[in-house]
Amino acid sequence: MFYAALALLQKISKIPSKHTGVISLFDTEFVLKGVFSKDLSRSFHKALELRQASDYKAIYEISPERAREVWGKAVQFVEAVRDYLLKN
Repeated sequence: MFYAALALLQKISKIPSKHTGVISLFDTEFVLKGVFSKDLSRSFHKALELRQASDYKAIYEISPERAREVWGKAVQFVEAVRDYLLKN
């Protein structure tokens, strides 16, 4: 999801230096302007939260069901970004 969003931002010459900057600019430049849905943004935010928890907490477990759910949302996110990039 991160790299798909980063590709969008590079297309408009906005290249943040941190993960949180990518999400913030994605929301500002694409979600608030109605290009992508708020649901897509929520999925992106949740995926980053889970990534940070797994990176920085000593013991963090995610259930297989939750992992499949996040994976499915990530696929939807990447497909939406791909479709947008192909059209624009």
